[in-house]
Amino acid sequence: MDAALAVERVSHFYGPRRALDDVSFKVTPGRFVALLGLNGAGKSTLFSLITRLYGVRAGHIRVFGYDITPDPGPALRLLGVVFQPRTLDLDLSVAQNLIYHAALHGIGVREARIRAAELLSQTGMTDRARDKVRDLSGGQMRRVEIARALLHRPRLLILDEATVGLDIKARAEILEHVRVLVRQDGVTVIWATHLVDEVAVDDDLIVLHRGRILAQGTAAEIVTQNGAAGVGEAFTRLTRDAQAGEAA
Repeated sequence: MDAALAVERVSHFYGPRRALDDVSFKVTPGRFVALLGLNGAGKSTLFSLITRLYGVRAGHIRVFGYDITPDPGPALRLLGVVFQPRTLDLDLSVAQNLIYHAALHGIGVREARIRAAELLSQTGMTDRARDKVRDLSGGQMRRVEIARALLHRPRLLILDEATVGLDIKARAEILEHVRVLVRQDGVTVIWATHLVDEVAVDDDLIVLHRGRILAQGTAAEIVTQNGAAGVGEAFTRLTRDAQAGEAA
């Protein structure tokens, strides 16, 4: 079985600054993968390469076996994305946002309405379908963005700091909703975050720091390997040791 995502020796520069340094990892289909790193670790740069916002200049990225560089179409059709910045049209209704996005994927209006209704029901947003997006809370906007990302039925969903700016309750609800997608629908999820409390011990975990991968495996394995009491302590030890090595 092809990896849901295979990143092979990917590097990226902004002028003289190296944002990603020879990054390689594979994601198993049907798993929740936490990509954990501090702000500036390279998470958003990596997502920009995966989604083709930036061209891959060094290395390869494959989505279910499809290389995104020579022919990105097949890979991107299998990919759903929720970016960190809000990208909904505030002056359109919830339903209009979804139907417009569906059209970009070649989905007809009738089918788009059916899929939108299903996804809004799953996210508990049916009663807000006709409301303008600007009247929603931050957590509700995120639910709509997740529904929008799933309209074309992707097999891989990537979310970049999806809970930024949300309160504790909204954070927990969004995270649980995404975990349900993995458990019930078999969607593969890559969840980028800087918050260690969003990582469960049975998640797959990739620790990214200053453009380099410091550890990958299940969270439980990484905790054990670092002699730590939990994910937070393991993450602190890994990043502290990396910084000490850079300073030496």
